[in-house]
Amino acid sequence: MADLGFLTARPVAHRGLHDAARGVIENSPSAVDAALAGRFAIEVDLQASADGEAMVFHDFTLDRLTERAGPVRALTAAALREVPFKGTGDRMMRLGDLLERVARRAPLLIEIKSDFSGDTRLAARAARVIAAYDGPAALMSFDPELIETVRRVAPSVPRGVVAERRYDHRDWSALSARRRFCLGHLLHWPRSRFQFVAYRVADLDAPAPRLARSLGLPLLAWTVRTPQDRAQAGQRADQMIFEGFVP
Repeated sequence: MADLGFLTARPVAHRGLHDAARGVIENSPSAVDAALAGRFAIEVDLQASADGEAMVFHDFTLDRLTERAGPVRALTAAALREVPFKGTGDRMMRLGDLLERVARRAPLLIEIKSDFSGDTRLAARAARVIAAYDGPAALMSFDPELIETVRRVAPSVPRGVVAERRYDHRDWSALSARRRFCLGHLLHWPRSRFQFVAYRVADLDAPAPRLARSLGLPLLAWTVRTPQDRAQAGQRADQMIFEGFVP
């Protein structure tokens, strides 16, 4: 296994070091620049464009964060790069744009978003782009099928799973109880072969993250927002993915 020490060497800025009150929007170039200036590792998200490009953006729709509306996947990468974030001059980045901007100056922790439809094209695209990058970067997802795709397409790219204990939020209601149990207990490992775990900070005392850490897998805590979260992460995880404050 490749050296994964970069994953835990620095606190990880969740979606970049963003602060909407100061006009720094999550997953934007300005949020990445702020994290670089603070010498933090950087976590971002990926969504797919209409033409299959990996775009740095969290939501499935443009409405919350940009001056446009509708699904991200409805527009090409070229069109998405022209969509302004609300109240800023920033535009959406492709994954390649992000890598050029960071230029090996900080570790990158990149989450591939999934609707659990079985479409693995975004994971394959991201894996190929990261495989050609010579800086510290890893891919992760809530969806083990995407992690499995990364392993198949680019086995040298570090891959991890994002998880929580119960999956009881309405966002997960479309998944069966059996599947949620499998996800929370990381039972997909024989297929996905994840190399690190990012687990919900409130759930770090669950059996799955404790077992993973005892086996030597790096364990990150998401998303740390309060002093209580930070204390929990410091005790039970190897590093935190944080937002809303500067460590």
